[in-house]
Amino acid sequence: MTGAIDLLLSVRGHQRIPSDTKEFHEATKRDALMRLKKDLDHLLETVEESRKTGLQKEMCGFEALYHRFLQEDGPSVEWDRIEKLPEEAVKDYSTLKLPQEAHIRDMLDKLVVVKLNGGLGTSMGCHGPKSVIPVRNDLTFLDMTVQQIEFLNKKYNANVPLVLMNSFNTDVDTEKVIRKYKGFQVQIYTFNQSCYPRISRDSLLPIAKDFDIENDIEAWYPPGHGDFYQSFQNSGLLRKFLEEGREYCFLSNIDNLGATVDIKILNRLIGDDRQGDKPIEFVMEVTDKTRADVKGGTLIHYENKLRLLEIAQVPKEHVDDFKSVKTFKFFNTNNIWARLESIERVLNAKTMNMEIIVNNKTLDNGIRVIQLETAVGAAMKCFDGGIGINVPRSRFLPVKKTSDLLLVMSNLYSLKYGSLVMSPQRMFPTTPLVKLGDNHFSKVKEFLSRFANIPDLIELDHLTVSGDVTFGRGVSLRGTVIIIANHGDRIDIPAGAILENKIVSGNMRILDH
Repeated sequence: MTGAIDLLLSVRGHQRIPSDTKEFHEATKRDALMRLKKDLDHLLETVEESRKTGLQKEMCGFEALYHRFLQEDGPSVEWDRIEKLPEEAVKDYSTLKLPQEAHIRDMLDKLVVVKLNGGLGTSMGCHGPKSVIPVRNDLTFLDMTVQQIEFLNKKYNANVPLVLMNSFNTDVDTEKVIRKYKGFQVQIYTFNQSCYPRISRDSLLPIAKDFDIENDIEAWYPPGHGDFYQSFQNSGLLRKFLEEGREYCFLSNIDNLGATVDIKILNRLIGDDRQGDKPIEFVMEVTDKTRADVKGGTLIHYENKLRLLEIAQVPKEHVDDFKSVKTFKFFNTNNIWARLESIERVLNAKTMNMEIIVNNKTLDNGIRVIQLETAVGAAMKCFDGGIGINVPRSRFLPVKKTSDLLLVMSNLYSLKYGSLVMSPQRMFPTTPLVKLGDNHFSKVKEFLSRFANIPDLIELDHLTVSGDVTFGRGVSLRGTVIIIANHGDRIDIPAGAILENKIVSGNMRILDH
């Protein structure tokens, strides 16, 4: 693993100095692991008995991750051994068939919907879980998700449960919010992903002194969405759903508004469209890569298995190859379908071996720490019979920035039972490319204050806005529009303005008189 040996060499307090370098590194690793175990035992001593069993399970998971971190040197993928994707590896969504109406209810009753709900809205200037940010008609990500599933349950008289994977950052607020859905025809379950200790980059040991997470929140972190599998099992929900006869989970980020339950994909897994005797254990939804997605993870064939390749795993000299739309045509949407029985089998066999993402951070107090994380899609190689499905771009509609929010709030979409549907007036299926300046638009509150109402974007291809710019009511943006206010100047786009293939720069302020 990149940098692991350098880090290990800085572990303090070694008495032995073996002459052989390899032996020295092995001794250093053994030392680090023994000292970690000691530290974790000490942390667990600070916990009341009622919490101990659950936390011991979590710390076992952390210890296993840490042990692998120490063992893995060098890249997880040798570039020259990446093979071309076999023809059947990625199915085209257009080849999938709709099931017979009479079978849909039975299929839905074998499904569990899981949303990754561990993130905060801080990057968009909001407090609390990201899922409670209003995105359209005053509806939040969570509202829209509940509406979608309730619509399915009512339409087909089915019982699809919604499961939220929270983190210690979002669980308290989420539990309060979901009370309002009591009267809805959706059963909602929650569980928390693990809470792992950040480790010092110098000593490779936890910086936490006890398990009082609230009072020392900087010492802890949620270890990425790859933690889903183990935490789902630890919560008891995996076994519960298996005992109910459920077969698959559909998992996605809660901020991806395109990630709705797809009947055609479900039909390929358990319906009329199922092919062959062996079940498909894992599906990764991918979509065509554009220049905006060059950093997104892609699907590769490696050691006779499909697996996810992230940019962090790519050697520096091959980063341009990785970004090439010709070489790697698809990228991962993080919409995953996984067979519940297979998840349990892989976990029980202890063969869930996802690449470790080493996330280096410097805390506000100057302490340099490491977070060990994993990604949910990286588990693909641990399953048998995994496939990719090349889905329409409409199934990937994440809201990461206010530029995404502008699109989903606009007349490009209408809202139908919690799902966004692109306007038939839009001539082409791709969404416009929007770049809004960070200084004036990055926080939701400020972003909203700059628009009297959201402009008409039906015919927009590309929008760039930089500087102090405001928009009047009923503005229409078409083609390529670039608006740049110079430092110290302000541009007010007047009400009713139609900007088509225009560059607006300098100072344009319309004053009342």
